[in-house]
Amino acid sequence: MLSVLRIIVVVIYSILVCVFGSIWCLFSPRNPRHVATFGHLFARLAPVLGLKVEHRKPQGAENFPNAIYICNHQNNFDMVTAAGIVQPTTVTVGKKSLLWVPLFGPLYWLTGNLLIDRENRASAHGTIGELVAQFQKKKISFWMFPEGTRSRGRGLLPFKTGAFHAAVAAGVPIIPVVVSNTHDKVKFNRLNNGLVIIEMLPPVDVKAFEGQSVRKLATHCRELMSAKLDELNAEVAAREAAGTR
Repeated sequence: MLSVLRIIVVVIYSILVCVFGSIWCLFSPRNPRHVATFGHLFARLAPVLGLKVEHRKPQGAENFPNAIYICNHQNNFDMVTAAGIVQPTTVTVGKKSLLWVPLFGPLYWLTGNLLIDRENRASAHGTIGELVAQFQKKKISFWMFPEGTRSRGRGLLPFKTGAFHAAVAAGVPIIPVVVSNTHDKVKFNRLNNGLVIIEMLPPVDVKAFEGQSVRKLATHCRELMSAKLDELNAEVAAREAAGTR
């Protein structure tokens, strides 16, 4: 019964956000501020799913300059966990096929997110130039998943280098964001599905890697995120075992 109730609430809430959100965005289409607004709205589904989500940000995160945020990508529950920490004027870079997802696709585009064709290498390379151009024109940041796909319990996957090439070309910092494990964590028939911690790490200055390969920068960021992921998972396990959330 709990499972059915949760599914009904999630579906109705998501439909309302997508429909009314798309109408709202028509008054200022492609405004990058919309992404954080609607991301935070989807994040409000966390308690419905029995999750307590804890956000941690460095001091002064609200005043960070243009940057590329990178985050581990686990599953569809990222929509109600990681979405809650997205900063204003940050847009995501997603695959073009998202546009055709009923109701969600139009909202995704209208909020100002960038769509790329991952099957077209020329288009993917052109995206880097587009990111650099956007950085130069306005206060905007980009959120990217360097793993390129959902990990689905396989741990932190190898990083692709697109986000790092863009950061180096634009001369903007990289800000890692780490979400503790959510794989196989949410059971729709279980009332309490535990704790998820999301931590934003301090910016990584890409200028410190001048003269080195972009792969070295990507490896450095992955090592930072891997260590933090292990740390967060251990903390979550300890707090849940102690019965504290």
